[in-house]
Amino acid sequence: MSNPTSLSRLPLPYGLLIDRNQPVSFEFDHQRFQGFSGDSIASALIANQRWIMSRSFKYHRPRAPLSMAGQDANTLIQLKEEANVLADTTLIQPNLVVAGQNFNGSLLKDSDAFLGKFSKFMPVGFYYRSFYKPKGIWKFWEPIIRKKAGLGVLDLDFKPEYYDKAYLFTDIAIIGSGPAGLQAALTAAEAGAKVTLIEQEKILGGSLNYARFDLDGQKAQSLKQKLIEAVHQHANICVMTDAICNAWFTDHYLPIIQGKRMYKLRAKKCIVASGSFDQPVVFHNNDLPGVILTSAVQRLIKLYAVKPGKNAVILTGNDDGYLAALDLIEAGIQVKALVDMRNAPANPSLQSRLEKHNIPCHLNSTVYAAQHSNGMQHITGVDIRTITGEGKVAEQSTKISCDLLCMSSGYMPVYQLLCQAGGKLNYLDHKAMFNISGLPKGLLITGSVNGVHDIDHVLIDGAQAANVALSELGLASPPQQEVFEEASVNFSWPIFPHPKGKEFVDYDEDLQIADIVNAARTGYRDIQLVKRYSTVGMGPSQGRHSALPTARLVAKTTQRTVTETGVTTARPPFTVEKLAHVAGRGFDPYRQTAMHQRHLELGAKMMPAGTWQRPAFYGDANTRQENIAREVQCVHQNVAIIDVSTLGGLEIRGADSAEFLNRMYTFGFAKLPVGKTRYAVMANEHGIVIDDGVCARLSDHHFYVTATTSGVDRIYQQMLKWNVQWRLNIDITNVTTAISAVNIAGPNSRKVMERVCQDIDLSAEAFPYLGVRCGTIHNIPVRVMRVGFVGELGYEIHFPTRYGEFMWDLLMDAGKPFDMLPFGVESQRLLRLEKGHIIISQDTDGMSHPKEVDLGWAVSRNKPFFVGKRSIAILEAQPLKRKLVAFELDKSSQQPLEGHIVLEGENISGNITSCEYSPTLDKIIGLAYVSINQSEIDTTFPIRVEGGAMVHAKVVKAPFYDPENKRQEM
Repeated sequence: MSNPTSLSRLPLPYGLLIDRNQPVSFEFDHQRFQGFSGDSIASALIANQRWIMSRSFKYHRPRAPLSMAGQDANTLIQLKEEANVLADTTLIQPNLVVAGQNFNGSLLKDSDAFLGKFSKFMPVGFYYRSFYKPKGIWKFWEPIIRKKAGLGVLDLDFKPEYYDKAYLFTDIAIIGSGPAGLQAALTAAEAGAKVTLIEQEKILGGSLNYARFDLDGQKAQSLKQKLIEAVHQHANICVMTDAICNAWFTDHYLPIIQGKRMYKLRAKKCIVASGSFDQPVVFHNNDLPGVILTSAVQRLIKLYAVKPGKNAVILTGNDDGYLAALDLIEAGIQVKALVDMRNAPANPSLQSRLEKHNIPCHLNSTVYAAQHSNGMQHITGVDIRTITGEGKVAEQSTKISCDLLCMSSGYMPVYQLLCQAGGKLNYLDHKAMFNISGLPKGLLITGSVNGVHDIDHVLIDGAQAANVALSELGLASPPQQEVFEEASVNFSWPIFPHPKGKEFVDYDEDLQIADIVNAARTGYRDIQLVKRYSTVGMGPSQGRHSALPTARLVAKTTQRTVTETGVTTARPPFTVEKLAHVAGRGFDPYRQTAMHQRHLELGAKMMPAGTWQRPAFYGDANTRQENIAREVQCVHQNVAIIDVSTLGGLEIRGADSAEFLNRMYTFGFAKLPVGKTRYAVMANEHGIVIDDGVCARLSDHHFYVTATTSGVDRIYQQMLKWNVQWRLNIDITNVTTAISAVNIAGPNSRKVMERVCQDIDLSAEAFPYLGVRCGTIHNIPVRVMRVGFVGELGYEIHFPTRYGEFMWDLLMDAGKPFDMLPFGVESQRLLRLEKGHIIISQDTDGMSHPKEVDLGWAVSRNKPFFVGKRSIAILEAQPLKRKLVAFELDKSSQQPLEGHIVLEGENISGNITSCEYSPTLDKIIGLAYVSINQSEIDTTFPIRVEGGAMVHAKVVKAPFYDPENKRQEM
């Protein structure tokens, strides 16, 4: 077992994240290793001199950490329960078992590593041109390619874990807790704003935790201590660490992933202090283990007390490389040379300080190639050459042996969230770097993401961003903006082609310089097309290190500017998020009608209906069928009452209300008389049925529309959306919770109503079927509609919700002389099935159009327009492929269940949508989708039921009960 207290560990105060008092043993690649609590898998392995952690996707080259910040795919490893885990961000745990990925044989000696020798036979896009002919050959190649390219193994025995969501609100959300973010948070909080500070690392501080900002190396520590203490002590600042802001949505709606919880944060203003990505240099063998970003080496030293090598070379395009060299010297690492691609550092004192340590500085030079040991196990040296032009070097070389190469060509702003918000990247040629503009109001940037790198300027910039946000909130006056002049931190062309290739632009996809150039020369001039053709930026790191060099290469090849080329579109999420985070804990909203308590008192067995609780039936659960049969019989032969308050209710008022409804629904409503109702079907733009209900005209400019229980919110949103475009003179109000309703149905329903409602003439002549009347019941204003969903004479009474229990009691008392019973949803659904009425989303799906479900009669073809009209016409002109039919079975047959499949020969031709035993008809009845060949009346079709048995149903004409509708029109 390796010892974590070897020379690879540095003494205190190094090791900010580890606890040396808690050794942790774990297994990697069938070997035991030790680290400390707080170590990542990668830091613990490097502390034990183990660099190779995975193999590359295409050529199976050995790969080791590049960023030590979860920004690259070089550390993808396999855990027992999860694949594709990043070793540089995943903490070690006692007895953790870790394996490498994407290798054949062993991780250290991958037998597929020979593929790299055939790279010239696998140019960019070769798979598009190689595996499509002769016809059918893909079936041969597909399993081979999948086997070679597979990354991880799924644990099919994994048991789901608990994930959930929570909701937060804040005045100002600040993303990133580096010096800019900390200063912005303090400035905003001091002015009285409520601040939420979001940091993806486990501790606050950002670059203050590992970077060096001055020659003495003291500034970062003192500044960090001062800012972080003040932040933690401030009552107005909520700190979220180990939390990733994974996207930006309109009006600063931010999904924050922290552990197993996703927070949905709504902020009034948002300040992004996300920092910048350290950028690699592109040269021969720049992917060898031991070739690592300069910031990554500083993370290893400062955060994990790891001494990553003995002899180092630093390749830089800015002054930060000189400061990093001082960090390495203090950590006991010999710096063999510093290679600066520029002619001189911006701060000459940095070069002088290194020369005092006898470190040679190679100016206007680059590493042209990295040498390696057998099997490319590790870097052994570098080939340094003078730069003679853009991407060109001299023939003369200087070779230096080393076991560590720290590189940084500059920085790329962490632009993803900002581009999701509509921000634009502009390339500044004189600085060779991007800046960001065009951000929406209330979204601000600060720090290095804003192109400000000098630490003193960063603090000022953070305060300025906070003051702008405060002024927009009305908490401060608009500030004077200070503009900073700084030397460039980016080298303009850190890309050096080599005759042997293997200069990797994209580590994830094994893409070399020639791959990007050839993609552009093939004709894919647009950066988006280059991405799709070459797959650059499509790997796990999503272009964090490849976007900038790719933009430069495409711009040069197509003779355009980098601004004209741009980078590929950034879309959410910013980093990997599990499906469990998206799903979270299943919320089950619980809503009750105003009469809920009365139902419980009557012995109702409740069931969910959308978000509502409704009575399924009344009585003992052990006699469910008998109870339902009793309720159905009472509706048919006497009178019964049901609470239908969960129906959606929408008020449409205004001079254009009739025109609006005429456009929204398939039927005609412009000429609907006052005092009448009409069945209302709504379709979407694709001609698909999405809802139904009843539309009642109460006056010339006032309509009351009901919608389905589960669909009313969606329909309300649709109405608002469409009227934003149409701008008709109407007002739309969702009154679902403001208005309750009951339905009294049965032959004696008129007699019950006459006992309580004296100011409405309830006679058949004065109040016919499908009429609506307004009146009062005991001085309570009511709207009464004669509708027939359950197939009997019935009255639907709508009234203010606050009178719910009073109205229920009043109507139940009125029904006592007739032995009126309450009935539930199960009876209601059986009664509607007897009448052949469909339920949207049960008897329809996301492809059901009116003709399929026999609703063609509810479509007005004389109207000039309604939503979905053109699509419905196109669908109706095409031959039907399926149809919803009514069917019946003898009661002795095994009853099909909803979802059981209908067969035609050996093929599935449809499914059961509704099916029940009807005590009224003494047979099994139902609705089902069948093929057109099976849809004719008296045709029989097979249904596969429970246990695989087959029953044969007969197609019949709907409705099953009272086909002339005489009973509901009495």
